Amino acid sequence: MNDLEQKCIDAGLKMTGQRRAILEVLESADDHPSVETVYLRSKARDASVSIATVYRTLNLLDQMNLVKKHDFNENHARFETNLENHHHFIDVHTGEVVEFKDEALDGRLRQIAKDLGFDLVDRRVELYGHRKQQGNDDE
Repeated sequence: MNDLEQKCIDAGLKMTGQRRAILEVLESADDHPSVETVYLRSKARDASVSIATVYRTLNLLDQMNLVKKHDFNENHARFETNLENHHHFIDVHTGEVVEFKDEALDGRLRQIAKDLGFDLVDRRVELYGHRKQQGNDDE
Protein backbone atom coordinates (compact mmCIF):
# COMPACT_ATOMS: atom_id res chain seq x y z
CA MET A 1 0.00 0.00 0.00
CA ASN A 2 1.40 3.41 -0.93
CA ASP A 3 1.33 6.59 1.16
CA LEU A 4 -1.45 8.19 -0.85
CA GLU A 5 -3.67 5.12 -0.56
CA GLN A 6 -3.11 4.98 3.21
CA LYS A 7 -4.05 8.67 3.56
CA CYS A 8 -7.24 8.00 1.59
CA ILE A 9 -8.14 5.05 3.80
CA ASP A 10 -7.38 7.09 6.92
CA ALA A 11 -9.74 9.79 5.60
CA GLY A 12 -12.51 7.19 5.19
CA LEU A 13 -12.43 6.98 1.39
CA LYS A 14 -13.67 3.66 0.01
CA MET A 15 -10.90 1.99 -1.98
CA THR A 16 -12.05 0.43 -5.23
CA GLY A 17 -9.80 -1.22 -7.80
CA GLN A 18 -10.29 1.78 -10.08
CA ARG A 19 -9.29 4.23 -7.37
CA ARG A 20 -6.26 2.11 -6.50
CA ALA A 21 -5.14 2.22 -10.14
CA ILE A 22 -5.52 6.01 -10.22
CA LEU A 23 -3.63 6.40 -6.93
CA GLU A 24 -0.82 4.16 -8.19
CA VAL A 25 -0.50 6.31 -11.31
CA LEU A 26 -0.35 9.51 -9.24
CA GLU A 27 2.11 8.06 -6.74
CA SER A 28 4.49 6.82 -9.45
CA ALA A 29 4.25 9.89 -11.72
CA ASP A 30 7.23 12.17 -12.04
CA ASP A 31 5.75 14.42 -14.71
CA HIS A 32 2.65 16.15 -13.27
CA PRO A 33 0.17 14.29 -15.51
CA SER A 34 -2.99 15.77 -16.99
CA VAL A 35 -6.41 14.16 -16.47
CA GLU A 36 -6.09 12.47 -19.86
CA THR A 37 -2.66 11.09 -19.00
CA VAL A 38 -3.88 9.81 -15.63
CA TYR A 39 -6.79 8.17 -17.46
CA LEU A 40 -4.60 6.42 -20.04
CA ARG A 41 -2.11 5.20 -17.45
CA SER A 42 -4.90 4.05 -15.11
CA LYS A 43 -6.74 2.26 -17.91
CA ALA A 44 -3.54 0.35 -18.68
CA ARG A 45 -3.60 -0.92 -15.07
CA ASP A 46 -7.36 -1.52 -14.86
CA ALA A 47 -9.38 -1.67 -18.08
CA SER A 48 -12.59 -0.77 -16.22
CA VAL A 49 -11.37 2.78 -15.38
CA SER A 50 -13.43 5.47 -17.11
CA ILE A 51 -12.54 9.10 -17.75
CA ALA A 52 -15.49 10.10 -15.52
CA THR A 53 -14.02 8.06 -12.65
CA VAL A 54 -10.67 9.79 -13.11
CA TYR A 55 -12.31 13.25 -13.05
CA ARG A 56 -14.37 12.40 -9.96
CA THR A 57 -11.41 10.85 -8.13
CA LEU A 58 -9.05 13.74 -8.91
CA ASN A 59 -11.66 16.28 -7.81
CA LEU A 60 -12.26 14.35 -4.59
CA LEU A 61 -8.52 14.06 -3.89
CA ASP A 62 -8.13 17.78 -4.58
CA GLN A 63 -10.95 18.60 -2.12
CA MET A 64 -9.26 16.35 0.46
CA ASN A 65 -5.96 18.20 -0.17
CA LEU A 66 -4.23 14.94 -1.13
CA VAL A 67 -3.33 16.16 -4.62
CA LYS A 68 -2.42 19.56 -5.95
CA LYS A 69 -3.94 20.83 -9.15
CA HIS A 70 -1.71 23.05 -11.31
CA ASP A 71 -2.32 24.90 -14.55
CA PHE A 72 1.28 26.02 -15.22
CA ASN A 73 -0.14 28.62 -17.66
CA GLU A 74 -1.45 25.83 -19.90
CA ASN A 75 -4.96 25.16 -21.15
CA HIS A 76 -5.35 22.03 -19.00
CA ALA A 77 -4.83 21.05 -15.38
CA ARG A 78 -1.97 18.85 -14.23
CA PHE A 79 -1.81 16.95 -10.96
CA GLU A 80 0.65 15.72 -8.36
CA THR A 81 0.40 14.17 -4.94
CA ASN A 82 0.43 16.55 -2.01
CA LEU A 83 2.76 14.52 0.18
CA GLU A 84 5.73 16.89 0.41
CA ASN A 85 6.37 20.60 -0.07
CA HIS A 86 8.39 21.75 -3.04
CA HIS A 87 8.42 24.45 -5.71
CA HIS A 88 8.26 24.40 -9.50
CA PHE A 89 10.27 25.96 -12.31
CA ILE A 90 8.43 25.77 -15.63
CA ASP A 91 10.23 26.09 -18.98
CA VAL A 92 8.00 28.38 -21.07
CA HIS A 93 9.32 26.92 -24.33
CA THR A 94 9.10 23.20 -23.63
CA GLY A 95 6.59 22.98 -20.77
CA GLU A 96 9.12 21.00 -18.74
CA VAL A 97 8.42 21.23 -15.00
CA VAL A 98 11.39 21.00 -12.65
CA GLU A 99 10.72 20.51 -8.95
CA PHE A 100 13.05 22.01 -6.38
CA LYS A 101 13.30 22.60 -2.65
CA ASP A 102 14.84 25.66 -1.05
CA GLU A 103 14.82 25.98 2.73
CA ALA A 104 16.05 29.60 2.57
CA LEU A 105 13.12 30.53 0.32
CA ASP A 106 10.69 28.70 2.59
CA GLY A 107 12.08 30.55 5.61
CA ARG A 108 11.79 33.88 3.81
CA LEU A 109 8.16 33.18 2.88
CA ARG A 110 7.36 32.34 6.51
CA GLN A 111 9.07 35.57 7.61
CA ILE A 112 7.13 37.65 5.08
CA ALA A 113 3.88 36.15 6.34
CA LYS A 114 4.87 36.85 9.94
CA ASP A 115 5.90 40.43 9.12
CA LEU A 116 2.49 40.99 7.54
CA GLY A 117 0.69 39.53 10.57
CA PHE A 118 -0.24 36.17 9.03
CA ASP A 119 0.24 32.54 9.94
CA LEU A 120 1.38 30.83 6.74
CA VAL A 121 -0.78 27.76 6.15
CA ASP A 122 0.10 27.00 2.52
CA ARG A 123 2.11 28.39 -0.34
CA ARG A 124 2.72 27.72 -4.00
CA VAL A 125 5.82 28.93 -5.81
CA GLU A 126 5.92 28.65 -9.59
CA LEU A 127 8.77 30.24 -11.51
CA TYR A 128 8.68 30.59 -15.30
CA GLY A 129 11.62 30.95 -17.65
CA HIS A 130 13.69 29.08 -20.18
CA ARG A 131 16.94 27.21 -20.05
CA LYS A 132 20.02 29.17 -21.06
CA GLN A 133 21.88 27.90 -24.09
CA GLN A 134 25.15 26.17 -23.21
CA GLY A 135 28.03 28.61 -23.23
CA ASN A 136 25.70 31.63 -23.04
CA ASP A 137 26.46 32.89 -19.52
CA ASP A 138 26.03 36.63 -20.21
CA GLU A 139 22.20 36.57 -20.08
